[in-house]
Amino acid sequence: MNEKEVGEIRRHLRRDRSNMTAIYGCFVNDNKEIIAEYRASTGIMSENESDKYYAILRKALSGAVGKNLIDLTFKTSQVAGSPEHKLLMDLRECKLQDDELRQSLYQKMMESIVMEGNYLILLGCDTYDVPFKSKDDFQQNDSSDESYTYLICAVCPVKQTKPNLHYVPEEKTFHDGAMNQPVSAPEVGFLFPAFDNRSTNIYNALYYTRNTKENQDALIEALFNTPVPKPAAEQKKCFEALLTTSLGEECSMDVVQTVHEQLCERMALHKESKVPDPLLVDKQVFKDVLTGCGVSEASVSKFSVQYDETFGFEAELHPKNIIDSKHFEIHTPDIAIKIDPTRTDLVETRVIGGVKYIMINADEDVEVNGVSIHFQGDQEKEPANT
Repeated sequence: MNEKEVGEIRRHLRRDRSNMTAIYGCFVNDNKEIIAEYRASTGIMSENESDKYYAILRKALSGAVGKNLIDLTFKTSQVAGSPEHKLLMDLRECKLQDDELRQSLYQKMMESIVMEGNYLILLGCDTYDVPFKSKDDFQQNDSSDESYTYLICAVCPVKQTKPNLHYVPEEKTFHDGAMNQPVSAPEVGFLFPAFDNRSTNIYNALYYTRNTKENQDALIEALFNTPVPKPAAEQKKCFEALLTTSLGEECSMDVVQTVHEQLCERMALHKESKVPDPLLVDKQVFKDVLTGCGVSEASVSKFSVQYDETFGFEAELHPKNIIDSKHFEIHTPDIAIKIDPTRTDLVETRVIGGVKYIMINADEDVEVNGVSIHFQGDQEKEPANT
């Protein structure tokens, strides 16, 4: 799914637009025991309560595509008759009303979710009458040629607060309050089936993770039984290690700068083009960049082999997962330097008298701890008064 498609479903997930009749909840403690299970009818909820439920479900469709929102693909054999795909399809068909099917899903999730403390599993089933869109992107809300029925799930930590003093208006004073158990934003969630090309795609699901360092591999395995992609933060570390190990002594400042700059340029051009599909880059892109930097053929070949070993054969990566387009940093054991990514030309490395130096052009104003400083020694001495 691309950002436009995710945004379209998010906009539909509102009290005044959704066709969802009920939201199901399963409250689980840290011993993996169900404390409470309930069905909340959206028709009799207060507007305020309803808005809060929908806001939580929408957050399971938030963040960056490819980073927080990950496309998962089922094999054809799974769609033909695997237990994991059948469970999701059956839940969708009955619109979550079958108690045994819901219990099966809850049990799968409870056995595989890794989360400290209590948490809430929220489930909803909705039907979206997809408005017709013309080629010029004009949307006709009164014309629909497809209904998209989907499951939406959010898993939210429930953390108990400490009792605090609170104001009691009737008495115009403060009293000790009871402990509350507010629901936090979702840590993980999913949408099934996917909404690809503004249409139902039962071969895919969209998985949400708030933490880009951890995908909850066991949960993905239990629900979807599909290959688990590396978390975004891990992809970045793996790519950095890949450059270091494969290029060896050829991994210079110029090479790292060029890789960063060219990926940033591709991301900027993709954003300007307003192409809805997310930007992906393959191994050949990196090989071309390295070759253009003058990296030897042997090192490029080594990079190619290690790339497949690290990310999978001919894998495509989201550039935003492997570089930070807003930051460029240099670290030594004792120093950290942050540079505007558009001004990396101000920095270079040199070896002078056998000593390695990081050289920074400082012709503009320089501040140290907020104090403007002047460079001593290079100014022309003023002539003495005679």
